[in-house]
Amino acid sequence: MDATLDATPTIPAPARRTPSTPPRTEAPPGPTAAPPGTTPLPGAVTPTARPKAEGEAGAETGPRIGAAPTASPTASPTAPAGGPLRPAVTELRLAAFGPHRAARFALGPVTLFTGSSGSGKSQALEAYGALAALGCGRTLDEVFPDPSARVPERARPDADGRRGFRIGCTVDGPVGPVSLDLAVQAEPTLRIAGERLTQDGRTLFSTAQRDPRRRSVEAAWLTGGAVGVTRAPLPDDRLGTALLPLRVAGATADQRHVLAAVEQVVVALRSVFPCAPNPARMRTPVPTGEGRLRGDCANLADVLRRTRDECATRHALLVTAARTACAGPVADLVARGPGGPGGGLVTARLDRGPDRPATALGRLGAGELRFLALALVLLTGPGVLAVDPAAELLSARQALTVLADGLDRDLDRSQRAELLRLALLSCARGHVRLVATTGAEGAATAQGLPGVSVVDLSP
Repeated sequence: MDATLDATPTIPAPARRTPSTPPRTEAPPGPTAAPPGTTPLPGAVTPTARPKAEGEAGAETGPRIGAAPTASPTASPTAPAGGPLRPAVTELRLAAFGPHRAARFALGPVTLFTGSSGSGKSQALEAYGALAALGCGRTLDEVFPDPSARVPERARPDADGRRGFRIGCTVDGPVGPVSLDLAVQAEPTLRIAGERLTQDGRTLFSTAQRDPRRRSVEAAWLTGGAVGVTRAPLPDDRLGTALLPLRVAGATADQRHVLAAVEQVVVALRSVFPCAPNPARMRTPVPTGEGRLRGDCANLADVLRRTRDECATRHALLVTAARTACAGPVADLVARGPGGPGGGLVTARLDRGPDRPATALGRLGAGELRFLALALVLLTGPGVLAVDPAAELLSARQALTVLADGLDRDLDRSQRAELLRLALLSCARGHVRLVATTGAEGAATAQGLPGVSVVDLSP
């Protein structure tokens, strides 16, 4: 089985219509053959239940993206309650993405990917970040500027020259585990080939590319009652799961269940902060702003000004951590500059204590700057970071996931240990999760620490 896509739907072919046609509803379809005019893409989609690895005895292809949602009369209309209060991604699936084939990674509160160069640890984070960006409503072109680079090298094109990749995740939360699987056509044009949202083996929502000539996908979701399933066209360049709340009325138990599952997935994907501290950009004074840390942490001085003024407890924790990670004595972290947005430039320094000259932020080493930025991220939250969580949900019901590629870059042993201590402290409270890549030394520091999962991708 090669690594290309399979978007063969089992939904009966509807009459051809333009994407502007309103949704229509119909009774649940029975088993049917693939409709005429549908062009399948080779390769099976990873099933929702745990699949056997390729070549493993008893391997199955399972349900395919594009399968119609099933409205079983005996199925419970609502998912079992009692899951975690804060939705979070608990599994990442890379069925066919870069070097990964049929890969499934369990994600805990602190998960570190390690491995040799080229093993795919950075691409695992990239796949997670891509799902998060799509969940925020970004288009495929924005998320995958070079989609062909994500297609597995051994993937063979079909008769129409199409190749692609497949990624997915499981989100656990109040309604229980919900799985999202996405098939993307990368060549010859970038578009969604199929999408599926499932729970407990039940398909709640699916899309499929019905006509390669049209820039839309056929979507189907549970409606319940006498109608069963609703169908409508959706854009083929955006995640349908993120668009679905605009289409579902919530008038039946099945519709409300679909909306609850969709909300859980979207909330988890939107609550992600990719963090890549750039020491060179942190050394210079920055304009006074709103005090929300950007992904490259270039405005660290401005954020230190805000946190010192508004959150004494977390600022004190940061100063305590700096005493372990920074050379020389540290009495405080101080920011100088105008107090209002747009009022001038802000600089920061380490206060060394009485009768000692302060050290400007720009004179610190790369490891010290990276440590301060990452520690600040772990000790704060969405209100301080430049992230757009779900505004309609209380912050107490959201968990921020920090994605950090090269967590231990430029850090020495004591800095690595202190950063992991802060990560465990923050993640134990449930409001922050960390998924990162690390080198061999960082992995060695983390091995055996309770609460840290180390995923070694070395062959």
